Amino acid sequence: MQNPILGALRASSLIALLALPAHAVTIDWVTVGDPGNLADDTGYGGVDYVYFISKHETTNVQYAEFLNAVADTDTYGLYDTSMGSGFGGITRSGISGSYEYSTIAGREDMPVNYVSWYDSLRFANWLDNGQPTGAQDSTTTEDGAYTFSGATSVGARNAGATIFLTSEDEWYKAAYYDAVSTSYFDYPAGTDTQTVCAATGATPNTANCWWWTDEYDLTDVGSYTGSASPNGTFDQGGNVFEWNEAIIGSYRGVRGGAFEHSPVSLAASYRPQVNIRRRLVGFRVASIPEPGTLLLLGFGVVGLAAAGRRRSLH
Repeated sequence: MQNPILGALRASSLIALLALPAHAVTIDWVTVGDPGNLADDTGYGGVDYVYFISKHETTNVQYAEFLNAVADTDTYGLYDTSMGSGFGGITRSGISGSYEYSTIAGREDMPVNYVSWYDSLRFANWLDNGQPTGAQDSTTTEDGAYTFSGATSVGARNAGATIFLTSEDEWYKAAYYDAVSTSYFDYPAGTDTQTVCAATGATPNTANCWWWTDEYDLTDVGSYTGSASPNGTFDQGGNVFEWNEAIIGSYRGVRGGAFEHSPVSLAASYRPQVNIRRRLVGFRVASIPEPGTLLLLGFGVVGLAAAGRRRSLH
């Protein structure tokens, strides 16, 4: 018999897919359940609602689609020239008013990097607005999940936002929390054992970190097929750090480690802060399900006992 929860999710995904414009970005979502879970002993991870999070980091090909839709004239600098060489994955051609963007061969499915925190919010706005084409204004990038009033002036997430940058708690729960055992792990592959920096493949608890790959480079998202989080996400440890909504003084929150960093940076206890574009930083997005889907998800399995060490809850 088909699982009614999965059936509802598939139906919802199909409806959303049919509504997308041609050549649109599609997101592979996973569901994070057990609403109302407690935070762990670091104070993070408590989320009161069921939500979706992107299974993978936002890729170069997805971000290039975004640029081609809204950056003919790149008013707010969504493209950085560092993306066009080295560790980047997107080139730009033409002149302002008729810019065109292309992915670099072999780097299409690597995570986009050299994106600012504001770029990630504008990408989320564009998704929230249904992926329109046009100038960078209130109908495309300047309103939606977040309301901008200038290049770097933006409010908190708007009520009713459907697609957005992850909050720190949303990101943390997806990476470290296991709804079956209602406990947290230290590393995002469902273990308290430190992740091993290793080659891509199906070996559990491995990641692209500490300059491991032969190319000393980013890897395609999802390449560590045996190292999913308990919620089914990939690369929440390694590849690139990921922006979240946290504002920490003049800095913005990132989580998850990166290909140049030691495995310690993948741990739940590691909380760095960044305020500039870097080759080490990308992002992923999250979404609130439609109300009917959310109701069905409320009947999902929560709180089943399972073996494993439980970190103290806060």
